[in-house]
Amino acid sequence: MNFSSNKRAAAAAALLLFALCASSVHAAPMVVKMATLAPEGSSWYRVLQEMGESWKKASDGAVTLRIYPGGVAGDEDAMIRKMRVGQLQAAAVTGMGLAYLDRGFYALHVPMMYASDEEFDYVRDRISPALERRLEEKGLIVLNWGDAGWVHFFAQKPFTRPGEVKDMKLFVWSMDTNLIQLYKEAGFRPVPLSSVDILPGLQTGLINAFDTTPLAALAFQWFGLAPNMADLRWAPLTGATVIDKKAWMRIPEKLRPKILEASRAAGRNLRGEIRKLNEDAVKVMVKNGLKISHVPPDAMAEWRKVVEDIYPRIRGKVIPADMFDAALSYRDEYRAAQRGKKSGAR
Repeated sequence: MNFSSNKRAAAAAALLLFALCASSVHAAPMVVKMATLAPEGSSWYRVLQEMGESWKKASDGAVTLRIYPGGVAGDEDAMIRKMRVGQLQAAAVTGMGLAYLDRGFYALHVPMMYASDEEFDYVRDRISPALERRLEEKGLIVLNWGDAGWVHFFAQKPFTRPGEVKDMKLFVWSMDTNLIQLYKEAGFRPVPLSSVDILPGLQTGLINAFDTTPLAALAFQWFGLAPNMADLRWAPLTGATVIDKKAWMRIPEKLRPKILEASRAAGRNLRGEIRKLNEDAVKVMVKNGLKISHVPPDAMAEWRKVVEDIYPRIRGKVIPADMFDAALSYRDEYRAAQRGKKSGAR
């Protein structure tokens, strides 16, 4: 073999090596690191796992999901901060956590504004496009919407009236100074904490009451130290899976619709399942010592007055006026349609 042929062989080998390296780089999957408060083994966690499998399948392994469950990445405000600096790319966050980014999300969580799942779904389905646009302006893409269930109050002593809860040391999320102030103005005794501090807070007496969904109270075993619940539906708790827009744009354009559809399907599957599991959670907790107090009509009126008295303080101050008005308008629209159906059926 002469010098010229050696040169051609070396060049060919170099090209082959380059091609192999390029192929290897192309084949390396994009890993999306996602955090959630949902404990490992919970329904929320399992649905996220299934969503990750759908991503992997839809992208032929090009996009994979790595989940950090149980608050190991911190509370929801910490998750969002870590997304900002690139330590995380995504998070499954409750609506209260999303309100940390945009107060418009509070419109979906106004206490006692919604009377049923159907009513809430009607409002959320119509208000969510505006909320998604507001988040995208802040650099986040909503992959799906999910449910956590209806929030109830839990306490160490039995209660049915707001005055009884006002005497208790009530857990409130520390990341939200506006919410803390509102509880104070309404006469409650809020104790700002991270959600991961609820259990030790109950153990030490720092708090003796909290509000959350039955499924969360069971999953985190908080109810064992606060075994009294009222059958008052305080507010629906929604949530969303969000991804940093920069990370989203790094996913090949042709794969984004597939990833989005897999995510939306996971959200739809979760909605019905979570609602049933919340009902099941109540039954399980009752078998393990939970006592449920019925809130009579006169006490219900007291709760409603507490809420309606703060409406003027939250519209335009805590919740953007346009979002508050939109939620209220859609709710009233739904109720009017239901009244029309009942009248037509007679």
